[in-house]
Amino acid sequence: MSKRKLTRRQAWQIEKVQAERSKRASARNDRVDQQISEGQLGHEQQGLVIAHYGNQVDVECRQPTGLGVIHRCHIRANLGTLVTGDQVIWREGKPTGVVVAGLDRRSELSRPDMTGKLRPIAANIDCVVIVVAALPEPHANLIDRYLVAAESVDIEPIILLNKEDIVDEQNRESIEELLSIYPQIGYRVLRASTVSLDGLQPLRSFLKDKTSVFVGQSGVGKSSLINALLPGVDIKVGELSKAHATGTHTTTTAKLFHFPVGGDLVDSPGIREFGLWHMAREQVLDGFVEFRPFIGQCKFRNCKHIQEPGCQLLAALERGAISPRRLRSFESIAQSLEQL
Repeated sequence: MSKRKLTRRQAWQIEKVQAERSKRASARNDRVDQQISEGQLGHEQQGLVIAHYGNQVDVECRQPTGLGVIHRCHIRANLGTLVTGDQVIWREGKPTGVVVAGLDRRSELSRPDMTGKLRPIAANIDCVVIVVAALPEPHANLIDRYLVAAESVDIEPIILLNKEDIVDEQNRESIEELLSIYPQIGYRVLRASTVSLDGLQPLRSFLKDKTSVFVGQSGVGKSSLINALLPGVDIKVGELSKAHATGTHTTTTAKLFHFPVGGDLVDSPGIREFGLWHMAREQVLDGFVEFRPFIGQCKFRNCKHIQEPGCQLLAALERGAISPRRLRSFESIAQSLEQL
């Protein structure tokens, strides 16, 4: 799609808005620096970002004297992007504190925005829970995209079939066929229902002492799951679109919640498609874990794994060592990247 040409007046209006935003940001940073220099802020202490709202974040105090207390904080200039799950150094203020430093991340989950720029959406994550449901209809290619994204940042993924109570004779065979391959290649598949409550205890046990993030299409029931796992949180739940059987977005910012028995859960905005635009074909290939033993073994270094002689992936396919569906999924993802 070509860029729309702006009129001179439209360009001027955009420049004016950007200048005003820059001026406000500069004034805010000057106020923060003044507060720090004049000793108007409290001492430095460690905290955890549990929600992000534009230029401000909610920071949970991690010090023994104020453990668990949440403070709204400005983000000091030049800190870079902070996301839910970040460990930070902050100083208390009245009424608003200031985050003065971000600590190193052990992991981060990112996705590209509409311009293709990679942006983190959660930090210090141990596990990505890929939530699917009978409705909206799950698709292998979308699951595989999430798996590739998780593998690329070395975060453990699991697949959770939610709304198991609406699996019936009409959709059972297709869903079982869809999910059957993943345990065979080493992925854990769990099942749950927030209506019957089946499967919630095994899910709680798995999530214990981990920091996890739920991802998946809108409408698969991520918010309902969190409400069931954490009674009292009461996250807004959206209904499926009757016309298209797709979900409506109810979560607008990533938030972190604590399990009483240990562990944290990040609820991220619903995403219909997890973009991999930032990845090269070779990176996508490496995200298919069962392909890894055959990577680099082909006769030709630039093998596309389509019909080239001496291709070890195609040889593995013929032996039944890899799934035809997964190879088609890889090729579909790879072709979509090459068309950008």
